[in-house]
Amino acid sequence: MSETPEATIRTRVRVPLRFGDGYSVDAELVTFHGLVDGGEHLAIRLGEPGATPLVRMHSECLTGDVFGSARCDCGPQLRESVERIAQAGGYLLYLRQEGRGIGLYNKLDAYALQDSGLDTYQANVALGLPEDARDYTVAAQMLTALGVDSVQLLSNNPDKEAQLAGLDVTVAQRVPTGAHATAHNLRYLRAKVEHTRHSIALDGVLSVA
Repeated sequence: MSETPEATIRTRVRVPLRFGDGYSVDAELVTFHGLVDGGEHLAIRLGEPGATPLVRMHSECLTGDVFGSARCDCGPQLRESVERIAQAGGYLLYLRQEGRGIGLYNKLDAYALQDSGLDTYQANVALGLPEDARDYTVAAQMLTALGVDSVQLLSNNPDKEAQLAGLDVTVAQRVPTGAHATAHNLRYLRAKVEHTRHSIALDGVLSVA
């Protein structure tokens, strides 16, 4: 196993966060030097992190996080994660990995293919792209720079846990997020459960069209 390159903290700045439903919390945003992909990724410190903080690696989703798209569960997961991490103490790593790492335009091209019947993974492949192009080396770099080597991982995605473990970050526990299912995103959520074994509790909503 090759050693993960070292990153260093560049800036820390306090920012009050405000959400559309009225929830607010004060946060510290942390930027970094030396991230291997050169991306402008952020660590958002919330509450008082302990020895094994609650951590979410949240991949940027412009359509869901900013515009409230109902085609995915990203916006509700982001909102849920900020509050849960603020209560428990920890970090939200906001990773600039739009569309599972394929970029915004490609993600929208994949949406068009999904409208013709493909699921989210099949659409990526049909475009000649990986099902999931995300590499979490930068997340491990950020955590190490923050002095974190063991986490409670707020995620439904087993690949995130596996990649962190392979990068020498101990995942003491993987904590699932809620199931933010709607009529618009249920096929997307089902694909994540069936194709990549995401731990999303869909038993009570499987009959939704």
